[in-house]
Amino acid sequence: MKRYIEKFLRYLEYEKNASSHTLTNYRSDLEAFQEFVGDIPPEKIDLLVLRRVLADLKTKNFQKITVARKLSTLRSFFKFLCREGYLHTNPTLSLRTPKQEKRLPKVLGVEEVTRLLEEPAGDLQGLRDGAILETLYSSGLRVSELTQLDLSDVDFIGGVVKVSGKGKKERLSPIGEKALRAIQTYLEKRKEKRSLRSSQILFLNKSGGRLSQRSVRRVLDRVIKRTSLARHISPHTLRHSFATHLLDRGADLRSVQELLGHQHLSTTQIYTHVTAERLKKVYEKAHPRA
Repeated sequence: MKRYIEKFLRYLEYEKNASSHTLTNYRSDLEAFQEFVGDIPPEKIDLLVLRRVLADLKTKNFQKITVARKLSTLRSFFKFLCREGYLHTNPTLSLRTPKQEKRLPKVLGVEEVTRLLEEPAGDLQGLRDGAILETLYSSGLRVSELTQLDLSDVDFIGGVVKVSGKGKKERLSPIGEKALRAIQTYLEKRKEKRSLRSSQILFLNKSGGRLSQRSVRRVLDRVIKRTSLARHISPHTLRHSFATHLLDRGADLRSVQELLGHQHLSTTQIYTHVTAERLKKVYEKAHPRA
């Protein structure tokens, strides 16, 4: 089983241009699957074995979305084995994915976003933190996309940032004046440190290296603590808020899809549900006979 997993991961990396984050998730899912099935070779794995895998996942109280992701990994893996001729039949074809609950993404109100963006302090770390949050909200970037930005990716004159998204697909994303000013202010402050002047990375950690995704989470946690914002949010919440606020103000769905770098329009449509829910709450609160 192990050699098949390695072949599949190499295929994802070199032929499908999968991100390191995607490869890590696939490896984790497949290694857990290998541990469960033990010495059973792939050609002996049938629907009955897969149902036992599904039952085991349910006993571990994984969220439905996590179970769905793990099953998707298995489907992709066995599809690859069939296409490459290692298997003649795909046992996952008859496997049903558990019905998922519709969970709307968490979104901040405009006033809440403003509180976050106006909070960071004026020292180097504070200016960097402020520039990070401004960029996340201004361009709707994924955290993984933000951490990969270099100085050359930001076009201060054109007002766009070059983003390397999922599957290593590049896109140009608009970035607002406030975010650009925040970045420029941070970079000017950074020049005062001789050791940081030559770096081509946009957002640096304390050691002068590239920020990790976990570091960006800590940035947000620090700012939330200072603002006393009573909401459990993640950096991805700013991306959700970016999309929802655009739709609230009349942006069309296709444009938001391109801005977010979504491959499928159906992925973007979740934000129309968020907008509808928000309008419904406003209606119920404001209409005298709601």
